[in-house]
Amino acid sequence: MAQRSESRPVTISDVQQLVKRKDEIEAQIKACYELLDSQKGVGMNEPLVDAEGFPRNDIDLYQVRTARHNIICLQNDHKALMKQVEEALHQLHAREKEKHAKDEAEALAEAMRQNQSMPQAFAKVNTVTPGSPASISGLQVDDEIVEFGSVNVNNFQNLQNIATVVQHSEGRPLSVTVIRGGKKVHVGLTPKRWAGKGLLG
Repeated sequence: MAQRSESRPVTISDVQQLVKRKDEIEAQIKACYELLDSQKGVGMNEPLVDAEGFPRNDIDLYQVRTARHNIICLQNDHKALMKQVEEALHQLHAREKEKHAKDEAEALAEAMRQNQSMPQAFAKVNTVTPGSPASISGLQVDDEIVEFGSVNVNNFQNLQNIATVVQHSEGRPLSVTVIRGGKKVHVGLTPKRWAGKGLLG
């Protein structure tokens, strides 16, 4: 019987081929048993000689011997094949497990990379007044500010820094970068006088 080469990984179709071969062998074994059955129900162990020790003449001795021999060979093949099926399934399962672990590790590494590439926030938006410059620019509550004009995590000391930038940029667009839902979002914000307090709201 042809052995599978171990150099390439087992595939589902390999297993299907093995199972198909197993079914064929089982059908052959069944046919041999049916043949023995047709010979006066001779099984695998009944004597082939009569009481006087002469070959029985009520059965086809050649057919019975051939069928018995085939059954033994086929059963050995079947046993070896079942071992192959088991090993193949084992390999497939192990590879699935390995692939799953690899996928999980990759997803984790990707998440780590995402986090590393996310700049550090130094302030968080608590309220946005409707109709204010901040609202019009698209700023939202819970946005985490990572850049506000020239202010970032490296030079931010207190909110006065932002107030200074705002006063100096009245009527001019400021580039603001925020983290929203785990993604970096850029907002163009123009501080200006409006109906409410301050230049931002």
